[in-house]
Amino acid sequence: MTLAGKTMIMSGGSRGIGEAIALRAARDGANVALLAKTTEPHPKLPGTIYTAAKAIEEAGGNALPLVGDIRDDAFVESAVAQTAAAFGGIDIVVNNASAIDLTNTEQIPMKKYDLMNDINARGSFLLAKVCIPHLRESDNAHILTLSPPISLDPKWFTAHTAYTMAKYGMSLVTLGLSEELRADGIATNSLWPRTAIDTAAVRNVVGAGLVAHSRTPQIMADAAYEILIKPSREFTGQFVIDDDILEAAGVTDFSIYLNGGTEDDLALDFWVEPKGPHNPDLRMH
Repeated sequence: MTLAGKTMIMSGGSRGIGEAIALRAARDGANVALLAKTTEPHPKLPGTIYTAAKAIEEAGGNALPLVGDIRDDAFVESAVAQTAAAFGGIDIVVNNASAIDLTNTEQIPMKKYDLMNDINARGSFLLAKVCIPHLRESDNAHILTLSPPISLDPKWFTAHTAYTMAKYGMSLVTLGLSEELRADGIATNSLWPRTAIDTAAVRNVVGAGLVAHSRTPQIMADAAYEILIKPSREFTGQFVIDDDILEAAGVTDFSIYLNGGTEDDLALDFWVEPKGPHNPDLRMH
């Protein structure tokens, strides 16, 4: 199975992991609608919705850039309707848009708390909700959310309770909708990286020093692809780690995803345990 002729709608996607996933789908000839706000280049955030759309077209896909805010109900409803009208339906939803702030509870402004929860948890819920009628018409419907497995180990809350709550909110969308939509044959899964990924968020929020200890966004794109080509009635309710699903798909050489460092030097991402050579003492906080 490939994604040829399939229609994907994605929140965000103007750069980083989202753009990489979109480009991987485009290589099969997929249609990709991007819901994003970035129309002008930012000094610290390269890429816009238009540069991403151009890259999708150049990769062999069809792009539909839709400028707006994932927190705006009317925009999301309109964007979903435009996507379905342009491409004849919707097969895949990717909840990629996410806000990050690692400030502790005492110091974080409630405005930032609200922003993270509105984009991460509410935005994921909203986009999935509005797409459900279209997904029911697809022969292989998928909702994929970029969020971690839920662990209630207190260590994951120590430094940034607000951010953990916002990301776990995205994961609860997966947990709930996987059961709610199971009978409809709509697969609902989450994907998360084992290691730091070289994105603008890592460079600007977590720290530029992690760049050499990161993998490239391509590992998440390849992992997402493996999920999205699976039969939707057979693979749902899963919280997948990128290198696990690629290993199951037969990938043995992960050095292709290195970002200048070595396998022994990779920093673990939030909410995951070490596997193989990854250094448990080098984490994204």
